Amino acid sequence: MAKYFDVHPVNPQPRAIRQVVDIVHAGGLVVYPTDSCFALGCQLGNKAGIDRIRSIRRLDDRHHFTLMCRDFAQLGQFVHVNNSVFRAIRAATPGSYTFILPATREAPRRLLHPKKKTVGVRIPDHVTAQALVAELGEPMLSSTLLLPDQDEPMTQGWEIKERLDHEVDAVIDSGDCGIEPTTVIDFSLDVPEIVRRGAGDATRFE
Repeated sequence: MAKYFDVHPVNPQPRAIRQVVDIVHAGGLVVYPTDSCFALGCQLGNKAGIDRIRSIRRLDDRHHFTLMCRDFAQLGQFVHVNNSVFRAIRAATPGSYTFILPATREAPRRLLHPKKKTVGVRIPDHVTAQALVAELGEPMLSSTLLLPDQDEPMTQGWEIKERLDHEVDAVIDSGDCGIEPTTVIDFSLDVPEIVRRGAGDATRFE
């Protein structure tokens, strides 16, 4: 049965955040809010957690997982960012964007796209997500919580708790965080490609 944490949307309680991070460190899979939908998250090296996310969402090995980063210092450890890309990403973060970039050697191989050797990264503009990755001390391996039988993500924490009570270890609720996923920009090629238009303004990358 998943633990349920009702977290303040502006000032998340440090004790609750620590408890969630303890669950992540112990190999748990958690649901947490971001600035664009709820997300499934686990620790970077948690192979069982990755498998559980794939099972819940019925994903194949071509799916891009996202590294939810606290800041550019974390992001830069796992992806290669040249000067022009750095400026473009810097201007758009924190925010509702996922950036696909060539992975560094620090990125776990099982997270990489099997052919492109890329990984998705983002810096969220959400106080609870920021508090979680800050306490965790490393990026959170994440995927949007969109179930295979649903057209739109769930928006209520209690509803997620009921639906996934025996499939995840914790649900963090800090209010409605919307149903629109991130805008996804692929920077792995010479010219940026808008892979998905979502919550972030894509026009700045056109």
